[in-house]
Amino acid sequence: MEVSIQETAVVRAVKSPFDHDHVLSLSHVDTDRNLTVTLRYLRVYADNPDQKADPFHVITEALSAALVRYYPFAGTLLRRISDGRFELHCHVGDGVPVVRASVNCPLSHVDNFDAEVDEDFSGRMVPDPDPDGSSIRPMTLQVTRFSCGGFVLGAAVHHAICDGLGATLFFNAMAELAHGSGQMSIDPIWDRTTLLGPRNPPRLEFPIQEFLSLDKDFSPYTGSGKRVIKECFNVKEEWLDQLKKILHHQSGSKFTTFEALGAFIWRARTKSCEVPVHEKVTFAYSINIRKIANPPLPAGYWGNGCVPMYVHLTAAEVAEQPIWKTADSIKKSKRNATAEYVSSFIDFQELHYEDGISGGRRVSGFTDWRHLGHSTVDFGWRGPVAVVPLSRHLLGSVEPCFFLPGKETETVKVLVHLEDDVILSFRQEMDKLKNLQEYGLQSAI
Repeated sequence: MEVSIQETAVVRAVKSPFDHDHVLSLSHVDTDRNLTVTLRYLRVYADNPDQKADPFHVITEALSAALVRYYPFAGTLLRRISDGRFELHCHVGDGVPVVRASVNCPLSHVDNFDAEVDEDFSGRMVPDPDPDGSSIRPMTLQVTRFSCGGFVLGAAVHHAICDGLGATLFFNAMAELAHGSGQMSIDPIWDRTTLLGPRNPPRLEFPIQEFLSLDKDFSPYTGSGKRVIKECFNVKEEWLDQLKKILHHQSGSKFTTFEALGAFIWRARTKSCEVPVHEKVTFAYSINIRKIANPPLPAGYWGNGCVPMYVHLTAAEVAEQPIWKTADSIKKSKRNATAEYVSSFIDFQELHYEDGISGGRRVSGFTDWRHLGHSTVDFGWRGPVAVVPLSRHLLGSVEPCFFLPGKETETVKVLVHLEDDVILSFRQEMDKLKNLQEYGLQSAI
């Protein structure tokens, strides 16, 4: 299957949002070193027989209208000389590159990207926004039309400018404009340094240093150099219900899907990788602070509105203790998500940014995409039939795990990234999830 590139258009705001060049500052949450990554993902749209328009034209026109209010997406991210933090340079006439492409086959040939698809082919659905790395475009898009009439909207969005919720806010605004609303239902708000800036003077009233490491010589996204592959596991409702039932029987506590399944996968990964028993391993995830921050963030705030949370245990604890204890550690970590945690996290960034802040060296990143609103983005072809993440650098981890919406009897699609030489062992551990009743309450978990 060949991907044919027809053109790359630079889409500018339909009317100029400003008349002079300027620089916008980012928040200390935006400039967290773990967010110096470009997130690449796909929204897959099936053909809609009632929609005769060209999706490239619909999307670029909606983008042009949205950029009047969301013009920072057309800027350029550059590092400040003084401290190395990102800032956004906005120039009159800037635009967002959008690639028009086509594939001479129907989406059914790749199962709507719902199954595992060749990574090289998937990667050609999204452009590399800045191959040379000298400057960074916050956003690059690609619209790839398939012969069936369906299409893929590929997005490359730098994490420093927004998180998944912020990006979805933007794409939903585009979708509203594509439907002819003429205006956005939610006004976008920038105010990054005002709403999520450090206190004066900065202070650590929450012991945030217990969760973060300082290491100037460590880069969280370097990796081991080994080949990393991705694999999907479809977790059925009956398996998940049985897992939760067993954990509740053992502990007396009820656990969410994220807590129970996250603990199960963390143990499977730790055992498969044969991590030395005394080594510290970390479960990392993001938590939404939009209502936690003091004051709460306004509805239109589209910057990074999540902070990382960490669970640190030894490899022996994760691999050998009952899974309910690990799930309980994840559950208890959520209690740390307070306004003071947020303020201390921001102040720690102010005090120690140049010292190399990270979550540690053995980080397993977990992210839940089931509730980000991806399925609501409708440009006239209904919502996407699949949303596919392509990036594998996230939360300071080079092997992240994504929880994605499942279909039919599946409640969760789990997308994992693992080094090639441990995938067979990991599959064996995951097989236990299917057979918990056969293994009994103790032997499987």
